[in-house]
Parts: sequence; structure tokens; C-alpha cells
Amino acid sequence: MRAKISGTGSALPDKIVTNDDLSKIVDTNDAWIRERTGIMERRVSDEGTATSDLAFIAAERALANAKVTAEEIDFILVATCSPDMLFPSVACILQDKLKAKNAACLDVSAACSGFNYALAVASSFIETGKYKKILLVGADELTKYLDWTDRGTCILFGDGAGAAVLTATDKNDGIIASWLKAEGILGNSLIMPGGGTRDPETKNGRFIKMDGKEVFKFAVRALETSVKEVLIQAGKSIADIDLLIPHQANIRIIDHVIKKMGLPKEKVYVNLQKYGNTSAASIPIALDEAYAAGKIKPGDLIVLSGFGAGLTYGANVIIW
Repeated sequence: MRAKISGTGSALPDKIVTNDDLSKIVDTNDAWIRERTGIMERRVSDEGTATSDLAFIAAERALANAKVTAEEIDFILVATCSPDMLFPSVACILQDKLKAKNAACLDVSAACSGFNYALAVASSFIETGKYKKILLVGADELTKYLDWTDRGTCILFGDGAGAAVLTATDKNDGIIASWLKAEGILGNSLIMPGGGTRDPETKNGRFIKMDGKEVFKFAVRALETSVKEVLIQAGKSIADIDLLIPHQANIRIIDHVIKKMGLPKEKVYVNLQKYGNTSAASIPIALDEAYAAGKIKPGDLIVLSGFGAGLTYGANVIIW
């Protein structure tokens, strides 16, 4: 048995913050941000919206598209690094919101790599026969952890959620390969201190801190490596890719890697100009959009590749 994606959904806050808006609060401008990142605008959640709220909307849409009821779901996996609170998990909060009373619940914390990590876990659960219908959500609200005076980070992130329903299949489609890796030795390059046992009272400020140059170098290497390694596992080549959906962090990272791999731009889905880096939500939002836009057809070979804090990276190959 394999796991296949039977339905997708996504959700984004209504509030749009453009580069020009940011130029009014920090020393930057639209041209500077576009040149370095490719980002034009991002979505920002309001104070009353938690990660589980966006996850709920995306999940309902995915369930409807898959024609699966919440009660049919036997496992809920939520990839997030910005939970509503330390506990209960976002997955448990989401279970209650959906009334998915038959589901086990688990959060996966791998930051921007979270959806790929959770997809590998979910597909493994289905392959064993232990579970048959899994709801997988990637959701983050990292704008709530930004120092809006730090132009090195505040220009990059946005909020959102994406979801997928995985079901069992005995055909030749579904997730055919997964590849995951982490390099904890580089963990201090991208951190969000405070709130944990090292600093429970957040005495030092709970804001994302990043060594931009180090993370950029890692991201370029991680994206290329993860795509190549997961294709080896799948017994496929770059030429077999119908669509690559990379983590939506920086257009320079994506352009550099696909040029090096010889992959045409028309085979790469990019929406970061509209949303910025939505962390674990970035790939499932892009997947949902790409499918809705008719860019994914039955039988297509899709590669999802992500990288993020930890530092973590990974990829999955899907036959749609």
C-alpha cells in the first residue's frame, strides 16, 4: 500500500502587508526586498487569529475536496513551529474544532521543513496499514515572532496554512519516496529563543534571529541535495520531474538551484512573491494552488522539497 493525496486546501489571513508598507516602519524599500528575495507582499494574521484557526479552514477545504468526513480521519498530523501554546498540540485543538473524534493527534516540529517531514511520517503510517485516512496540515504564524525593526527578518515571513488528506492506494500513484535529514550543528543559525525551558519567561525577547548568510548557503545546498537524493530513492532523474514545488523562502535560492540542475522554470511552482515565507505552510499552500490552477495532472511526477530551522531539510516524490 502507498499513501496518495486525495484532496488539498489552504487558508491565508485577509491582511496584506506590501513592501511599501514595510518601508514605513523599517529602513528598506520595495526594490531592495524584491531584488534580494523576490517577495512583493505577505499575509499577516490579526491578534485574535491563532495557528489552529488557519489550520481549521485549510483542513475543512482539504476534507471537502477529498470527499472525506472528519469522523473518517484516523490520524491528524500538524506541522508547525508556532503552536497556539506549548500544549495541547495544534493537532488536538484542530481535532476538537473539526469534531474528528476518531483521530490520533500529533504535532511535528521541523520549522519550514515540517510539511515534508510530516508527509514522510504520514505516508509511512499508511504503508504499514496502521492508518488509512490521515489529515496533514502545515500551518504557521511567524509574523507574531518578528522584530519589526530588524529588516533582515521582518521582510521575509508571512502567515498561512495548507492541508492535504492522505488515503491508502494499491495502484502505482502516491508518495513513492521520502528523504529527510538534519544538521543540528548549524541550529544556532536560525533560532527563536524564549518560551522554552532554557528561558521560560522570555527574558531575552521572543523574536526570530537569523544568520542570513549562513542560512542562505545552507538552503542552496539543502534544496539541491534533497531533490537529488529523493530522486535516487525513487529511481528517477531530474528529467522525469513534471513539477518541483520548493519551499517558498527566497527566489535567488530557487533560481540558483534549478539553473544548476538544468530544470526549466516552467517546471517549478513559485508563489513567494504573494505570501513570503509561510514556513511549514509554504509547500502545501503552493501544492493546493498549483493543483487548482491545473498545473498538476494525473500521472505527473511531483517533487516537494523544503529546508528550515534545525537546521532541517527533506523531500518527497509523488506520482499524482
